[in-house]
Amino acid sequence: MTDLVAKTSIDRRLAEIVRPTIEGMGYELVRLRLMGGQRKTLQIMADRPGGGIEVEDCARISTAVGAVLDVEDPLEEAYTLEVSSPGIDRPLTRLRDFDDWEGFEARLETAELIDGRRRFRGVLAGTEGDEVLIVIEGPEGAPVTIGLRFDWLSDAKLVLTDELIREALRQKKSSGQIDESRFDAIEEELSAEDAEKEE
Repeated sequence: MTDLVAKTSIDRRLAEIVRPTIEGMGYELVRLRLMGGQRKTLQIMADRPGGGIEVEDCARISTAVGAVLDVEDPLEEAYTLEVSSPGIDRPLTRLRDFDDWEGFEARLETAELIDGRRRFRGVLAGTEGDEVLIVIEGPEGAPVTIGLRFDWLSDAKLVLTDELIREALRQKKSSGQIDESRFDAIEEELSAEDAEKEE
């Protein structure tokens, strides 16, 4: 099965090295990419199981992962380590992500052409076996639910929408990570924007 957490063989090897440390600290590895350039960059996205990783968490992960990589020394050339949160419009890298974010808009890309196309944008409808279900606009403009096998996907990401922002704020509010009065102000601002769109 395709692993969207780590795509290339070197990414997979690095993920095998750092995943136990990240999980041992109570976090999840969302994505790992070794990016090229004059000086390589090792990008690691991590999150808490229920979401809501903070800058301090990223710093702790960076210190721990850096120590493990120094010992294992899997890369010959110099590189920069970057640890970040997946962000609101997060990549979807595990099959269960498609169930967790059911009802939200996403962009999926397949490695091969499927019915003449590689890119699909629509609302996630969960999973069925090893298939990701997504509701897209059909040929007549009516919504159609299609299934794409998870191992066909080369990329998948949530689309930044007002609904997604609201959900991210709701999660932060319920975990006590943001001041409730700030949440209410942002919520009112989003509601006002929606009202303007409808007029």
